Amino acid sequence: MPHKLLGISGALRADSTNSKLLREAARLYGADSYVEANLNLPLYDGDLESNSGIPEEVKLLVQQIAEADAVLISTPEYNGAVTGVLKNALDWISRHWEKPMVGKPTALMSAAAGRAGGVRAQTMLRSCLVAFRPRITLAPEVGIADSGNAFDDNGQFVSERYTTSVTTLMDALKADVVQASNKP
Repeated sequence: MPHKLLGISGALRADSTNSKLLREAARLYGADSYVEANLNLPLYDGDLESNSGIPEEVKLLVQQIAEADAVLISTPEYNGAVTGVLKNALDWISRHWEKPMVGKPTALMSAAAGRAGGVRAQTMLRSCLVAFRPRITLAPEVGIADSGNAFDDNGQFVSERYTTSVTTLMDALKADVVQASNKP
């Protein structure tokens, strides 16, 4: 069974370690297809939605989630929380009638400069996702500390410990994808 992954990075920065983490996780997963979402979206505004409807960029994101077998979300930690970029995307996704994340196998992770690797942001992210009802993969919590030094020039982990943790999380995600595809 081919597996299509969608990566959602809570950072817009071109050289984001969260985007690197998603790409490394997709490589370790062995996905047949990997797409990274573009969260460069307008700020959610009820007036904008009322006057113009849901923006095309948001419709594309919802479609990408719906078409993916699994979703990977990685967030930096800004002041102990998820980024505004990620929260804004979730707010927009919640406004779409399709509700693409219901039952969707989803793995959460984070990368941050600090020694906790952004795990407080993951706790908030789990809370934010309750209304979406995804199938969150429960496996080792992956928080990449000192993330600026965690990847080599090819975007792969320099630490075997991180490789092992992310591989374990990706194996659990694969099992969730298989289990979700076998439900009646």
